[in-house]
Amino acid sequence: MFVKSQRFYDAIYAWKDYAGEAQRLHTLIGEHKRSPGNTLLDVACGTGGHITFLRQHYAVEGLDLDHGMLELARQKHPDIPFHHGDMVDFDLRRRFDVVVCLFSAIGEVKTLPRLRQAIQTMTRHLHPGGVLIIEPWLTPDGYHVGRPHALFVNQPDLKIARMNISAVEDGVSVLDFHYLVVTPEGIEHFSERHELGLFPFEQYEAAMRDSRLNVLLDREGLMGRGLFIGIRPVQD
Repeated sequence: MFVKSQRFYDAIYAWKDYAGEAQRLHTLIGEHKRSPGNTLLDVACGTGGHITFLRQHYAVEGLDLDHGMLELARQKHPDIPFHHGDMVDFDLRRRFDVVVCLFSAIGEVKTLPRLRQAIQTMTRHLHPGGVLIIEPWLTPDGYHVGRPHALFVNQPDLKIARMNISAVEDGVSVLDFHYLVVTPEGIEHFSERHELGLFPFEQYEAAMRDSRLNVLLDREGLMGRGLFIGIRPVQD
């Protein structure tokens, strides 16, 4: 989780086309949703980057496990409900027409049993005819151990270098991020570990089908990682 880098999250991911991705999602939802409403829950919403644009079309709410991220999201969208909860077992005691889990946040479940439970939990929050959209993390074949990575932020009063080398431990991808941050207040260095489960596409699809969803796969997705679209049958 982004325990140490929360305050820099939006700067680090400023390259991301949230507006374009939200429009793509809106198109897919229009093609597949059969429930009559327009409520949407963004699971693992982070700072609310997608919500900024999805709110133009839907009555949106967000959910995240990280209190710091939720606080940033609430600052950006004080009029939108945000909930604290784990995607594996949250219970909001209501249903939505759309549930999304984006930017590979689903990988945070780490294990196959937790993946299956998370999908069951999200499905329970869908109206009949509603749509669940999941953007997967990298597959075992698409994850390259030992590859170095670097990301840079170059703003007038903020410079960031984030670097890591891809690793795997017990079938889980390990990203040990090292940050060098420069602001007018000084220079700081810190590290942060992220662990994400590596699941083949077949395991995502099977978990969604076992939750009684009709499943489609968009292999390109929003940023090349694919996109799973699960439709809850109207008669369910």
